[in-house]
Amino acid sequence: MADFATINELITLWRPLQQDEETRAEALLTVVSDRLRLEAENVGKDIDEMIADSVAYKSVVKSVTVDIVARTLMTSTNQEPMKQYSESALGYSVSGTFLTPGGGLFIKRDELKALGLRKQRYGVIDFYGTN
Repeated sequence: MADFATINELITLWRPLQQDEETRAEALLTVVSDRLRLEAENVGKDIDEMIADSVAYKSVVKSVTVDIVARTLMTSTNQEPMKQYSESALGYSVSGTFLTPGGGLFIKRDELKALGLRKQRYGVIDFYGTN
């Protein structure tokens, strides 16, 4: 199966890549595409079939794939991946927010929602039971 985006599309939609980033991005595009396929399977959908049915949906899948790969590439591999950091002096205060708290690849809820892959839950609690 093909990836949902190519290196050239990643460069066009995000930014030019350095040589080491290009190798990593090539692998990430495959991993992210497969991960999105699995997420679709988990909610009973075939993402490749949905792409074949709609050009607009194909564009959204490409955009989400590029966003996930770009976010993963921005995550530092040689230091703590902080997106916000602050320090104080005599009060001895340090605080920061991690880009990916658990590390690794993650897909945001909003991205799954944009792809129509958020599983809606429903249910009823019967307080009184049945006789």
